[in-house]
Amino acid sequence: QVRLVESGGGSVQAGGSLRLSCVASGYTYSISCLGWFRQAPGKEREGVAAIYPGGNRPSYTDSVKGRFTISQDDVKNTVYLQMNSLKPEDTGMYYCAAVVNGPCLWSEYNYWGQGIQVTVSS
Repeated sequence: QVRLVESGGGSVQAGGSLRLSCVASGYTYSISCLGWFRQAPGKEREGVAAIYPGGNRPSYTDSVKGRFTISQDDVKNTVYLQMNSLKPEDTGMYYCAAVVNGPCLWSEYNYWGQGIQVTVSS
């Protein structure tokens, strides 16, 4: 089993920054890629950012491009999401997720962290 534990959430004012961290443990050798999802109240969960091992091929949903940066430390088995210029619409529960033994596609994530709240006030 792969365990994912997020940290770094909190509450900030619009324009502020937060950095989320996710530590993977367990059968980490089986992880194909890591990513971040979020779910705002009343909305469906959406993919935010994803990255391959070694920091290759980072991808982002359009609404966060230029503001969010995903990175990975392979030695520490940790993925980060640096969030700058935060907007109230970024508010939601953020989940770290992993694809285990599968292609790195939004629909293929099969392991999830518990989620961490991000609140951006106006």
